[in-house]
Amino acid sequence: MPQVTLNGDIKQTLHQNLLLLLDEMGQTQGRFAVEINGELIPKSELANVTLQDGMNIEVVQAVGGG
Repeated sequence: MPQVTLNGDIKQTLHQNLLLLLDEMGQTQGRFAVEINGELIPKSELANVTLQDGMNIEVVQAVGGG
């Protein structure tokens, strides 16, 4: 069971890929960007990223306003 840091919080998950984890955490709604260990990950690659112990994942949600 991988242990990762997601937006500063340590998470353990049974999921093996990043997209499933982000879906479970409600992080895939609207416009968002994902960075792993300082590297921007294209949305098209999220399902191909295998979760590994110690990954530092940051998700930023775009918020509109005016």
